[in-house]
Amino acid sequence: MIGYSDKMKDGANRLYDIFLESSGVNTDTRTIREGEMFFALKGENFDGNEYALKALEAGASCAVVSSGSDAAALAGKDRRIIPVENTLNALKDLARTHRCAMSPGGKRLPVIGLTGTNGKTTTKELIKSVLERKYNVTATQGNLNNEIGVPLSILKITPETQIAVIEMGASHPGDIRSLVSVSMPDFGLITNVGKGHLLGFGSYEGVKKTKGELYDYIREHGGKIFLNEDLPYLHEMASARGIEDIIPYGVEYDGAGILPLRPEKPFLRMEIPVSCTQTYTLETRLAGKYNAGNVMAALAVGKYFGVPVTDALEAVRDYTPSNNRSQLTDTGKNILIVDAYNANPVSMEAALDNLEAIPSGNKIAMLGDMLELGKDSAAEHDKVLERVAAMELKAAYFVGSEFEAAFSRCTMPENCRHFSTSSQLSGYLGKETPSGCTILIKGSRGTHMENVIPAL
Repeated sequence: MIGYSDKMKDGANRLYDIFLESSGVNTDTRTIREGEMFFALKGENFDGNEYALKALEAGASCAVVSSGSDAAALAGKDRRIIPVENTLNALKDLARTHRCAMSPGGKRLPVIGLTGTNGKTTTKELIKSVLERKYNVTATQGNLNNEIGVPLSILKITPETQIAVIEMGASHPGDIRSLVSVSMPDFGLITNVGKGHLLGFGSYEGVKKTKGELYDYIREHGGKIFLNEDLPYLHEMASARGIEDIIPYGVEYDGAGILPLRPEKPFLRMEIPVSCTQTYTLETRLAGKYNAGNVMAALAVGKYFGVPVTDALEAVRDYTPSNNRSQLTDTGKNILIVDAYNANPVSMEAALDNLEAIPSGNKIAMLGDMLELGKDSAAEHDKVLERVAAMELKAAYFVGSEFEAAFSRCTMPENCRHFSTSSQLSGYLGKETPSGCTILIKGSRGTHMENVIPAL
């Protein structure tokens, strides 16, 4: 571990020896399993040190706790209690040690690091599905992509792992720099850069700089990047850093085409060139043409790693999204396009573009606030209202205080209504349930737009 003091090395190595004999790592006593290491992490609203003894009682092999905590005072009586200066840093150090130790066949384990404003979780899942047609893959579970989730994802790597796909999220400057220091990727992929988490980044340029920290690491360590050539700003970001080892892809770049949506099943459909004379009609289970770039990213990764093109296409075809991300559901009464895990100006515009492209006369938009936009919030919510007002929709329902403020500034058609919470909208829908409609449900996680689904 280059750059670590001998003391840090000794501490990490001691924990690593314990880790190798354990059944894994956990930070939550509610899900602790026999033989796992428990790391007592500390946050603004919780202190894991208070649950260290409970973890041991539940079968944890040891409890890594903060020096100076009440639990640390018991270390002399119970060797299973291991005090460290900072439990999160200890978790990161352990992950770094493990990442360096995993060398299948004596070769460095390939790690693909992935970030972006929109679509990174879907892209990660598509890449995983494609690579699994040939390799044993370890990938980030769900969206465990922060300073806790990335180390935990790295620690899921086993000796059988042949490729790892690690998703990295960011909401503040320096976040990606911190995460790549743990995951040490050999390959980098940025899905896109948009106006997300502006409250933390301060500006769009701040978002670009932070996402670009992945490219910085790749350049400094001689890695490669998968680059969507359809997005000029990504090419500019790579060129500005002098990155030449690029694996290009893109809908336009690869000569692929997006087929018209069908009202009964508005899934993404594409024509993918597989040879100079052949194309493949790809029928996905992804709701939204905005996923086309994500599909091409997965196919590019598969091609680079030698996954047969037919296997890669079948993997994308068979992938079914979950967790309220690009999901399409037929309730028997309505067709729901559920993309309610997150929302920002770019993803909201893409979702509305997709809804507008569906050939149906009965379309409804149910939109929740886009959170964490800082000083740009008012203007961006006004833009959404203006866009929706110009669309031919049966109705549009808005949820949250940001849209409420926008309603006071904008003149909206009579078929548009505002609700303070998604629960209030759900109650309204219980009395005025639409039928035979195609309905977009989208909003930031904090608006809980999934609450309206049961009423539809």
